[in-house]
Amino acid sequence: MRTLYQFPLSHYCEKARWLLDHKEIDFVAQNMMPGVHRAFAQLKTGQNKLPILKDGERWIADSTQIALYLDDQYPEHTLLRLDTQLRQHALEINAIANELGLHVRRWGLAQALSTSDEPLEIMLGEKGYLRQFEKFSKPILKTLVSKSYQLDVEKVAESKRKIDEITQQLNSKLVENQCRYLVGDRLGLADIAVCSMLAPLLFLNGTPWEVESEQSVSEEVKNYKNELLNLPIGQYVQRIYMTERNARVDWRGI
Repeated sequence: MRTLYQFPLSHYCEKARWLLDHKEIDFVAQNMMPGVHRAFAQLKTGQNKLPILKDGERWIADSTQIALYLDDQYPEHTLLRLDTQLRQHALEINAIANELGLHVRRWGLAQALSTSDEPLEIMLGEKGYLRQFEKFSKPILKTLVSKSYQLDVEKVAESKRKIDEITQQLNSKLVENQCRYLVGDRLGLADIAVCSMLAPLLFLNGTPWEVESEQSVSEEVKNYKNELLNLPIGQYVQRIYMTERNARVDWRGI
């Protein structure tokens, strides 16, 4: 059985889950303990980030490398087109989406942690040492997250500016392709990458970022969600999740 080592809340891990689901490949989503994951990742892949896919004896780190590996090993339901121009265009959009994801993570986490501990609750998991000693682990985890993702005021503000800039860039690319998909005429890597990176800002049902009530969400985030949904790119992300995000594995993992 293939194993995807993940953080449930990570949109890069959501991207990897979606890649595997799109390929209709069976896998287990294995949660990692924040901080501890670095030593594990370094040992197995020579770098310290998630997601990591274990497929037999192969270990593949990074969501984009996972996409390339899956297309090479499991060619059915291709993520990238054979046409050189379409393939390159998709990889370029994927790279833009990866940059966007860094800023969405920083701004989104800063906003979420300013109003609620819900992200920390998900990171703690339902069981294990972090949950058992949550009185001590929760404040430590909050400090670790703040330092790791540089959630200081200036960097958070800069990330919001970058989100605006990149979202407009992607919106233009979508409109150029007549708003159905970002590249070509069917779902592919570019679509999965962009939708995964923007999903945390839209609180979509069935995703790690779904909220029971928007009362727990800051006005700034609610306003930005509405701004996104007034753009073709926001409507597209919402539509793609509703019609093509056929999740086969629970994002909560084990």
